[in-house]
Amino acid sequence: MRFVIVFAALALPFAAHAATPITGQWLTVDGKAIVTIAECGKGVCGRVTKVLKPNPNGPTTDFRNPDPAKHSRPIEGMQILANFTDSGKDWQGKIYSPEAGREYKSYITRKPDGRLQVKGCIAFFCQTQLWTPARGG
Repeated sequence: MRFVIVFAALALPFAAHAATPITGQWLTVDGKAIVTIAECGKGVCGRVTKVLKPNPNGPTTDFRNPDPAKHSRPIEGMQILANFTDSGKDWQGKIYSPEAGREYKSYITRKPDGRLQVKGCIAFFCQTQLWTPARGG
């Protein structure tokens, strides 16, 4: 009996913690777009639901995608966050950048001030953006 109590007491500090939820509408860096993050499958995904500041000199489509069949795909409505799952301290999945035409490993963390820290990484090199909650988006 004593062994069970000691074992249970030792196991408590190692109980799984959940990352803070990231669902909602988010204003991307520089206010370029609103991304809606919602549950999908066993995780969460995100779509560009509104382009607020389109590139004045560029198309509004996925013209940099390496797949030529996707070049005419509109950015508005495009899924850019895929297969994000709760890792305990953050959310991990893939992020697609239409500006670069590339997909990156990504980590999203909700900061104490309510913003999202969004990291896109290639190997050990990461770029971080802070997204703010969209108001009335």
